[in-house]
Amino acid sequence: MSEQTEKLNNLGAIEFADVEIIRQMQAHKLSVMLEYLQLHSPYYKTLFADQKIDIKKITLDNLKDLPFTTKDDLAKYNDQFLCVDKFQVADYITTSGTTSDPVTFYLTAKDLDRIAYNEAISLQCADSSSRDIFQIMITIDKLFMAGMAYFLGIQKLNAAAIRVGPGTPNAQWEYINRFKPTTLIAIPSFIPKLIEYAQEYHIDYKNTSIKKIVCLGEPVRQSDFTYNELGKRITSQWNVKLYSTYASTEMSAAFTECGHGNGGHSHPELLILEVVDENGNMVKNGESGEVVVTTLGVEGMPLLRYRTGDLCQVYYEKCSCGRNTTRLGPVMGRKQQMIKYKGTTLFPQSIFNVLDMLPQIKIYQVEIKRDEFNNDKVTVYLSNQNESAHFTQELTSLFKSKIRVTPYLEYISETDLINRVHKSDRRKTEKIIYL
Repeated sequence: MSEQTEKLNNLGAIEFADVEIIRQMQAHKLSVMLEYLQLHSPYYKTLFADQKIDIKKITLDNLKDLPFTTKDDLAKYNDQFLCVDKFQVADYITTSGTTSDPVTFYLTAKDLDRIAYNEAISLQCADSSSRDIFQIMITIDKLFMAGMAYFLGIQKLNAAAIRVGPGTPNAQWEYINRFKPTTLIAIPSFIPKLIEYAQEYHIDYKNTSIKKIVCLGEPVRQSDFTYNELGKRITSQWNVKLYSTYASTEMSAAFTECGHGNGGHSHPELLILEVVDENGNMVKNGESGEVVVTTLGVEGMPLLRYRTGDLCQVYYEKCSCGRNTTRLGPVMGRKQQMIKYKGTTLFPQSIFNVLDMLPQIKIYQVEIKRDEFNNDKVTVYLSNQNESAHFTQELTSLFKSKIRVTPYLEYISETDLINRVHKSDRRKTEKIIYL
């Protein structure tokens, strides 16, 4: 066995270790991290002093005694989280600012190695190997972490990458046909457009080299792990396997599904995961709560008990694949994105699921606006190419049957709708906006 092959086989090996061994490893890494923050983090050094926290007394069992770190803390004290001199920074990342002000993250060379490791073991988890060819269909520039992270992980895996980026369906099919990738890395809502283009131009997409799609940015599963409407639409037309992922810039790690599709696996060597209720207590197996992460091994900007705001169900038992790592179900929503509409509490994803049920809907935007009584008004913007009494009745009936309430429907020109959703100054599509 070559040295390179041996290294690849050892990637992520800790995930198959006994639970107690994983716990001992995390306990050691936590103590190392706390000492590092005490010495190098202006923000946490001040926090420990102000709140009289003795870091030597902090363990995995009493981690709850430490305060949370929030998105507002990161935005307000951004550079105070930096633990190295700026001449040690190797890469600059900014968050998208979807739910708060954009935040800068400073990555050192070691942090880039850590990200590469994370993505390599995540892709391994998604049944990938050095024999795969990955077509990256997401942004790799514009200070965006995801595209760069996948590229680094593919290199770490000793596999090949095709860096197409978020190009048109025509460009994507050109490179698929030329280079024969086995795996697409993509925003899943783009895949129906890829299929539609192939059907229109008589591309034999069902017999290409593509076997898998690693999906990011949007869920393709429901809380019971069955496919949601978007996942159903893709897999009913194309015999590919979908792998869900969940990640954020702040955690510098990812939760990725294995082939069994029962939730995204955590990487315990890279972060400590807590899923907590409204009172900050850990929820039980199968229950939902807010995802809280403590990053391990980060050099530039480590975070302690960072509240993501994302709500997920958590699973602690051993997976069918043999991994002993905690798993997360699909993101149900974000706490600050909870909508109260006509007496019903719901998250944007439930609206998206209904809209994704109708294949004639190619693009849409959901607008949430508070009225004078502090109630949410929900408006769905659709292309006027779909406007008809029959279509409106069909969509209205779907909303009533699936979520019991019907948003306001507004039809505008497709050009105006595209400009609303795909803004040139934004890295992500704006499927939902809050006013």
